[in-house]
Amino acid sequence: MKRELTKYQEIERSIIKKYRKTIWNNFIGAVKEYQLIEAEDSIAVCVSGGKDSMLLAKCMQQLQRHSEVPFEIKIIVMDPGYAKENRNFLEKNAKLMNLDYEVFESDIFDVAFNAGGSPCYLCARMRRGALYAKAKSIGCNKIALGHHFDDVIETALMSMMYSSEIKTMLPKLRSTNFEGMSLIRPLYKVKERDIISWANYNNLKFLQCACRFTAESTEREDLSKRKETKALIKEIRKFNPEADDNIFRSLHNVNMATIPGWRESDKGQVHSFLEKY
Repeated sequence: MKRELTKYQEIERSIIKKYRKTIWNNFIGAVKEYQLIEAEDSIAVCVSGGKDSMLLAKCMQQLQRHSEVPFEIKIIVMDPGYAKENRNFLEKNAKLMNLDYEVFESDIFDVAFNAGGSPCYLCARMRRGALYAKAKSIGCNKIALGHHFDDVIETALMSMMYSSEIKTMLPKLRSTNFEGMSLIRPLYKVKERDIISWANYNNLKFLQCACRFTAESTEREDLSKRKETKALIKEIRKFNPEADDNIFRSLHNVNMATIPGWRESDKGQVHSFLEKY
């Protein structure tokens, strides 16, 4: 008699069976290629309640169970000021997906909202700092975030179009403010459309955006830029289906001999091709 699976077991099975090629293999590929996990790592998997971070938590769970490299994960949820219904929805999904997590609270939404300027930029920086601090306090040396393939290429195009520079998210980086801490992005090679497909296949609904600023102003410039860039990439793919893959690969294949200018860090010295002309 065939054993009936629980809901969370069906979800786990779908990741390594139905979505093995598009999700699991790309997740494992990023972990290996970018050397994201090392023996004895203690990793805080940061869950916001959205589809990306919830998938990340399940992938990290699966990897920890079967990996030959011993490492520890601790799933943490920061509540920066969610509405009660959003907090409840997040916790309901975490229970459904068999995620053992710890919630900690902060007032980041209030602080960012009242500070003026760009609340999204300030909120993102404050959230990152709070996650690092919490992770370090519970003995972790890394935090894992749910940024994916589309985030990477969208950030690259946005940087060129709006900031006059070529840069994007790195698959891992060392914290400059928390000694001994690093950030990793294990979903770096996983495409958003495959995450959406996985969620729909399992009839899962996640928080779309629990951010107060989005709810109060759907036309924020910093939010609309990413939306417009996402739409642009979708349009380009209509006549070049491999455009997104090529953008991603190009970030790994920069020909410095053809670049007229560059700098080695955010505030580093600017160099010109004329230096070696």
